Amino acid sequence: MPRADFYLIAKPRFCEEPLLLVCELARKSHAAGLPTLVLARDAAQAERLDDLLWSFDPDAFIPHQIAGADIEEDEADVLIAAPGSDAPMRPLVINLRDEAVQGGFERVLEVVPADESAREPLRERWKQYKSRGFELNKHDM
Repeated sequence: MPRADFYLIAKPRFCEEPLLLVCELARKSHAAGLPTLVLARDAAQAERLDDLLWSFDPDAFIPHQIAGADIEEDEADVLIAAPGSDAPMRPLVINLRDEAVQGGFERVLEVVPADESAREPLRERWKQYKSRGFELNKHDM
């Protein structure tokens, strides 16, 4: 059964820079040996996440790249995809886009903003995943 995990941002560190939570999730997926696809909202967010993955923790090295770069995409444990890039689906998807993920994956991680007014689309996404038979989980971060 596919699974959807919703990470609700609450800690000040993540409120100030939500992509730090994405870095932490990518670190955990890398440590678990799970090839991960991050669906960025736009090219600027993909670039920002690429930069943060190099610098968020001086002791962490997470092999990553932006889809479409010169390196073979299957060499990076974490692949960051902006809209319009032709990135292959992976077992674990971190979704930063406005719509639910479609396709063949085992687990999706949804990052829920701290701003209450921005959470309604994610409530709808919860319902969509539930109607598709996903196991659902919520985590306060």
